[in-house]
Amino acid sequence: MKLLLGYISEQLKKFLTPNHRLLSVEIVTNRLLLKPVSMIYKEDIFREFTEEITTYMYPQPPKEVSDTESFINDSLFEIKKEQSLVLVILKRNTQEFLGCVGIHNINRRNPELGIWLKKSVHGNGYGLETINTLKKWADGNLDYEVLVYPVDRENIRSRRIPERLGGTIFREFDKTNLSGKVLHILEFRIPKK
Repeated sequence: MKLLLGYISEQLKKFLTPNHRLLSVEIVTNRLLLKPVSMIYKEDIFREFTEEITTYMYPQPPKEVSDTESFINDSLFEIKKEQSLVLVILKRNTQEFLGCVGIHNINRRNPELGIWLKKSVHGNGYGLETINTLKKWADGNLDYEVLVYPVDRENIRSRRIPERLGGTIFREFDKTNLSGKVLHILEFRIPKK
C-alpha cells in the first residue's frame, strides 16, 4: 500500500508541476524556424487564416481577433499539458510569418499532423519542408507507430506531402467542416522510420 501511495504521489507531482518542455521547442531548417504559437502572432494568424485557406480544412476562419486569441490560448493549454505541439512557421532569415503547423494527440500511438500556409507563399515547398522536419522531430521525441495526415481528396498539393514521406491511404470518409462544406477526407498514415 505504501508503494502504491508513493507512486500516486509521484504521478500527482508530475501533473501539478509540469515542466512545460514543449514551450521551449524550436526546430530550425535551412529556410525555416518552427516555434510554439504565441500571442505575438495573433494579427498574422487572424489576417492569413482566411476562407480561401480553410477551403479544405475542418476549422473556419476567425470572425474576430478574439477567435484567434482563443485558438492560441487553447493551443498553449494543450502544449503545456503535452497533448499537442502547435508551432508557427517563420522564414528563418527574416522571421516572416508563413503559417502554422501542429502535431496533436502526441501521447497516442497515432498523432495527427496539420498544417496551413498563407496564400502568398504557396508553391515554395514550405509545406513539405515543415512536415518532413516535424516528422523528424517526432521520430526522435515521441513514441508512436504512425503519423496521421488527413487531407481533402481535392487538395492535390497537400496530398503530395504524405505521399512524398512514404504515407499511404488508410481510410476515406466524409466530414462536414465548421463552415458547412463537406470534405472528402483521405487519411494517410506515415510510418515511423
